[in-house]
Amino acid sequence: MTVTEPVPAPAHAPVPPLAARARSIGGSPVRDILAVTARPEVINFAGGLPAPELFDAAGIAAAYQAVLAETPARALQYATTEGEPGLREALAERTSARGLPTGPDDLLITTGSQQALSLLATALLEPGDVVLVERPCYLAALQVFAFAGARIVGVPGDAEGVDPEALGELVVRERPKLFYTVPTFQNPTGRTLPADRRAAVAAVAARRGLWIVEDDPYGELRFEGERLPWIAAQEGAADRTVLLGSFSKVMAPGLRLGWLRAPGELLRACVVAKQAADLHTPTVNQLAAARYLADNDLDAHVARVAAVYRERRDAMLGGLANSLPEGSSWERPEGGMFLWARLPESYDTTELLGQVVEQEVAYVPGAPFYAGEPDRSTLRLCFVTQTPAEIREGLRRLREGLRAKP
Repeated sequence: MTVTEPVPAPAHAPVPPLAARARSIGGSPVRDILAVTARPEVINFAGGLPAPELFDAAGIAAAYQAVLAETPARALQYATTEGEPGLREALAERTSARGLPTGPDDLLITTGSQQALSLLATALLEPGDVVLVERPCYLAALQVFAFAGARIVGVPGDAEGVDPEALGELVVRERPKLFYTVPTFQNPTGRTLPADRRAAVAAVAARRGLWIVEDDPYGELRFEGERLPWIAAQEGAADRTVLLGSFSKVMAPGLRLGWLRAPGELLRACVVAKQAADLHTPTVNQLAAARYLADNDLDAHVARVAAVYRERRDAMLGGLANSLPEGSSWERPEGGMFLWARLPESYDTTELLGQVVEQEVAYVPGAPFYAGEPDRSTLRLCFVTQTPAEIREGLRRLREGLRAKP
């Protein structure tokens, strides 16, 4: 009888590999660009950050001080997953006042509206499901859907936003689970979907069977024109539209406070997903936000911020003709934080970024915002973080960087 000697185990075996989804999904190109351009001498049009000097730091500090002085045990304790009742009540009142009847139980408080996207992906998507998005689309939404294993398909549109007819055709052909949209002051383009198209999108969803995820982080930052009703408020949309909101652009992003409004069954599924993710959003932040809303006029604060942002948008619009190559085009947003430009077809904004950064100015190339084939001649400019004088200097540097096109 032959005895086989056992094979000795390696002294230090490798650990099992990462999940396939973690290996296949990269980081955010925008965050990568911000890391490269973090030097203070760089005029950074690449970020999507609100202007920090406009935060109501005193009002927010007073809200925290009041909460910690009056109810410290509650503020520092665990809370319910759904969110603090007082904050949900205040948000329900604000939402109802803007034309969408909402009760506190219709809302889930999330750790930023980015978490709301992740919870929806967990609750709705199986690997291989199709998700329709705008073309171009908010970059971090593309990351969330890709991480969930979805197949992402871009819906064509124009300067007014997504084309409802193209949406309807893709719903028939692709049988998607959901359509994700930022219809007001969209990231990255700044476009706003007109009222008739909002109604048409809702009609497609009602007729064809489709979830609509309506993300509205910028809608209150309006500089001109009339506020448009949410898609969620359109006829036939109530049972199939999820509305996402956030305090990041109107109060402060460091609070990490967002919310999700959804029909009952989906809302409950998101609550369970959130329990598995982080139990609940920090109690002290929720109570401070509720106290801030009770003690301050948030609408007046937002109006002051929007007035400053409008001045900065106008400074950027006023300088683009002398800064971008002949044959370029750009869009004029009525609010929000971003401006979208398209250079002549021979320009690749990803390839050009390095030489532009050498001039100590930065933008975000348009390519990462596309599901499928990108338009490589596009770029996004954020106009809210710099003063008008800094914007003018940044555009001068941009002209010099683009002039050196190989």
